[in-house]
Amino acid sequence: MNAHVKFPNTDRYQHAVRASKAVRWDIEADVIRGRWFDLDQKFLPDGLSLAEAFTSLSRREKRLVSQIQGRTYACIFGVVERFITAKLLEVGRDHGLGDQNALEALVRFSEEELKHQALFRRIEAMIGAVMPAGYRFDIDPDAVAGAVLAKSTWSVLLLTLHIELFVQNHYRESIGPDESVSELFRDVFLFHWKDECQHVVLDELELTRHDAALTDEARDRGVDDFIDLVGAVDGILQTQAIADADYFCETCGRMVATEEHEDLKRQFLRAYRWQYIFSGASHPRFRTALTRLVSGEQMGRIGDALGAIS
Repeated sequence: MNAHVKFPNTDRYQHAVRASKAVRWDIEADVIRGRWFDLDQKFLPDGLSLAEAFTSLSRREKRLVSQIQGRTYACIFGVVERFITAKLLEVGRDHGLGDQNALEALVRFSEEELKHQALFRRIEAMIGAVMPAGYRFDIDPDAVAGAVLAKSTWSVLLLTLHIELFVQNHYRESIGPDESVSELFRDVFLFHWKDECQHVVLDELELTRHDAALTDEARDRGVDDFIDLVGAVDGILQTQAIADADYFCETCGRMVATEEHEDLKRQFLRAYRWQYIFSGASHPRFRTALTRLVSGEQMGRIGDALGAIS
């Protein structure tokens, strides 16, 4: 092969490699730094927890809501990183005998996602050490990953782009600027965000590359798979909203009437749907990418599915 011939987008993959090297960080030395979580501080900011909508609660109780949701936030990302890592390792094999910049970028991506999984396990354990007993997160990351990976690659790559775009926005628009949030919690998602900035670029490159080889029929099946995946995410959120509302009622220090308990379940679910579905679906970059890939009819089907959730 002519040494001067470049693979399509090789410069963008090369840039991602350089950026990955520039921001490389260590969980203990750079993120934790000997610190612990303080229950006098919020974990998740109001812009994500929607704590102000929990109108029956005191300020202290709203802080507890932010802490419960912050713990769930770390757990949820520990789950999604599992299938993202597996899928990117899979698609990375396509570059094994091709663009080595692309191969290195995706190997680094996978390595960083493995580090994120370790980070979230560490954070969940640290939060669990200071919060009251009884919290439940009964979602098996391997079972979820297996179910997700059974769907088409197109749909999984689209879901991955959706997730990693809202991760960027969550940190940039809510977590980072809110100084009332635990400094340690903010730093966890600062370093996570640093990696996700490159990951989004790679998500778009791989999704575009994969889409270019699809038939119209395969893409249409991918749209249905994506709708199924969003529905499955919502199922997880419904289960966790109930568990987290129950935990709040068990640990808030007062009796919670049945009617208020039911309202808390609805408020937790509303917050989780905002965090994990609608903040990504409404992201301009996601909508632009989706519009470029699908037909008007297919976009309408996705919109109808989202509307049914809300």
